[in-house]
Order: sequence, then C-alpha cells, then structure tokens
Amino acid sequence: MDFLKNHVEALVFCNTQPVKISEIQACLAEMFDAEVPAEDIQEAVEQLREKYSSDDFAMEIVHAGGGYQFLTKPAYQASIGIMLKQQSKKRLSTSALETLSIIAYKQPVTKSDIEQIRGVSCDYTIQKLLEKQLIEIKGKSDSVGRPLIYGTSDKFMEYFGINDLKDLPTPKDFAEKENEIGEESED
Repeated sequence: MDFLKNHVEALVFCNTQPVKISEIQACLAEMFDAEVPAEDIQEAVEQLREKYSSDDFAMEIVHAGGGYQFLTKPAYQASIGIMLKQQSKKRLSTSALETLSIIAYKQPVTKSDIEQIRGVSCDYTIQKLLEKQLIEIKGKSDSVGRPLIYGTSDKFMEYFGINDLKDLPTPKDFAEKENEIGEESED
C-alpha cells in the first residue's frame, strides 16, 4: 500500500489545482496498465491526510473543489504573505519585459533601436532594468552621437534560469503546431 500511497502523494503534490480521485485513478490505470480501485486510492488519500495533519508538517492535504490539494497550514500564512509581498516587488512590468526581450534578442542595442521597435519612449524602463541589474551598458555605438549600447547581464541569466543566450526560446517555440498525424482537426 505504501507504493500506491507514494504515487498518490506525488500526484496530489504536483497539481496546482485540486485533483479528483477519478483523475488519480485514470493516471494510475495508464501507468500500471491495470485498474486501481477508487476505494484503495481514497484510503491512500486518507492515510496521507492523517500523516500531514501532524505538527511535523507545514502543509496539509485539503479536500476542496471536489478533489485533494496540498496547502500550507494557516499558522504559516504570515511568513508566506511576507515572502509573496517581497517577490511581487521583484516582478517585471509588461513594458520592462518587452524592453528586456528586445535587448536580449537584439543585443548589443541602443535605446533608439529599442524605441523604434516598441514605438514608445523607454528611458524609465531602461533605468529600472539597469537598477535591477538585468541589463548593463556594454559601451558606446560608433553612430552619430555615440549612444550607449545595452546588453543583458549575468543577473539576467540567473533571473530567468538560463546559462547562455542560446537557451532563450526561439520564435518557432511559440508557433502553434500544425495538425499532425493522429491528431483530430478542430474543424
């Protein structure tokens, strides 16, 4: 039963929404190529709920929305609230993301090049990205007026969890796949 319980625990843990017994059952049936009785899954869930009700754990399995989900216990709401507030300060605005994308893909790039692509002034956004150390000044252009050239920084790589600019998604990563053999058309 521990084997089943571990699989159920993993399935509940990996879902951001409540997962229903029937969804767990369908997943396990495909994995094991055999039907797993809903009663056994329910029993495993109840054992897990009992396990996580202990004060040894900061989370618990809650029955909500017709399914089960891991949630943190109310005693930890204050610390989580502080962390979420701190993380929200680190988020980038849409204009900052757009500007940063242009710099990442077109670097080295001048402010006027960025403004030409975006169609709006980006003085403030570039200043904020420099303050957050996501971009850096790479030098000066040889063009008239010798404008500053911008590029991404090492902190940019860390922020987005990449090791090299080659790891950035390409336009084909965003394109919708054509209808492939074996897939139904939506027509």
